[in-house]
Amino acid sequence: MRIALVTDAWTPQRNGVVRVLSTLSRTLEDMGHRVGVMEPSAFTTIPCPSYPEIPLSLLPGARLGRMLADFAPDAIHIATEGPLGWAARSWCRKKNLPFTTAYHTKFPEYVRARTGVPLSWPYWVMRRFHGASSTVLCPSPSVYRELTQMGFTAAAAWSHGVDTATFRPMGKDFLDLPRPIFMYVGRVAVEKNLPAFLSLDLPGSKVVIGDGPARAGLMKRFPDAHFRIVNGDGELARAFSAGDVFVFPSLTDTFGLVMLEALASGVPVAAFPVPGPLDVIGGAPVGVLDHDLRAAAMRALTISPVECRHYATRFSWNRVAAEFLGYLRPLTRHARAC
Repeated sequence: MRIALVTDAWTPQRNGVVRVLSTLSRTLEDMGHRVGVMEPSAFTTIPCPSYPEIPLSLLPGARLGRMLADFAPDAIHIATEGPLGWAARSWCRKKNLPFTTAYHTKFPEYVRARTGVPLSWPYWVMRRFHGASSTVLCPSPSVYRELTQMGFTAAAAWSHGVDTATFRPMGKDFLDLPRPIFMYVGRVAVEKNLPAFLSLDLPGSKVVIGDGPARAGLMKRFPDAHFRIVNGDGELARAFSAGDVFVFPSLTDTFGLVMLEALASGVPVAAFPVPGPLDVIGGAPVGVLDHDLRAAAMRALTISPVECRHYATRFSWNRVAAEFLGYLRPLTRHARAC
């Protein structure tokens, strides 16, 4: 099958959405499908306000339409709600072609955190965007329930996976810091709620690995914490493995792939009992979910790394890709010729 994947999030961006989509694309290719990725590097872009490392495509409609027509896909998946996503949606609507979308990120909550606008406004925009989709893929049961309650009529639960060959126990020598090491890995941005972690009174060391618009301010506010940036999956995997507890303070993530990557590395998770952590951890003995994040972090120190690794191996990318294929809406022969 020839699958067009339209996304505003792609390499060299570093975030969970890019990791999900790039791994999905590789897995589909390994299964014998051809994936045509239409992403920002093929277009003129400007930096996203407050996220300068994220490029926004300028007026991509005409060129994207030509790319889609030239690729002649059997199915179209629109992964993001950015300029490329809206342009692809418009192209499909004009040609009366079915497509699927995905709800990877809680943009309404992020917009409210940055601007203070009522949550109903950005959710209206999201309902409009996804309302034309044949299926809205949700990365967790919690997000599926939330969107269904908010009027997203085509929502469907879609599991995520983890690359257990890359992320695996690799020893603790990557970080030479007092232990235990309580670690966060990921985007350093306001929506990740990092002060809830960095303000905790914990023994050993607190480490933040990643970059983002809030990094400089947090470094000044929490001078006792250790901030690191790693290059490539090799270093990232070693960093994960070096932690003793992975602390995930976010209240708004749709899934939180980094939790699975930590577990695959043999590192237990401490988080709030909210959507995302509840979907990844649930009642499994590989993490502690508590409204008292310090208590969760301390209790997580007693969890078996072997149990964490074993749990993560259940999240197969082949299963994820198979579910994805099942949700696609193949185009008719006539539609492909248009």
